[in-house]
Amino acid sequence: MSDPEKSAWPSTNSILPFLGAKNFSESRKFYKELNFQETVISNNMSRFQQGATGFYLQDYYVKDWINNSMLFLEVSNVEKWLDQIHALGLVSKYDGVKLSRIHQNDWGMEFFLHDPSGILWHIGKFH
Repeated sequence: MSDPEKSAWPSTNSILPFLGAKNFSESRKFYKELNFQETVISNNMSRFQQGATGFYLQDYYVKDWINNSMLFLEVSNVEKWLDQIHALGLVSKYDGVKLSRIHQNDWGMEFFLHDPSGILWHIGKFH
């Protein structure tokens, strides 16, 4: 039986975090290479979207905030995603970009990608 008060809540469509960028133009280029489609909001903010997944990128940098920003991108095929990113050569194109190997966990698998500003992306799949 459902709680009538909880069922009265309207459904949600998405959640779009706000991310900062140390070098806004470089980060914009990086995310476009990762196949995110950019919609320019203003001269210091863009929305990046790939299917139902998206985020806002700001021309705003606070080191402590960026160094503590992490996102989990759930994908259907972890190996293909890692292969695609390797093929782009992002680690050699952008300072600060790091890419790990795939890690097997009790809950699934993931690898890690640091963007040019240092934001940590967990890219993975649950069992």
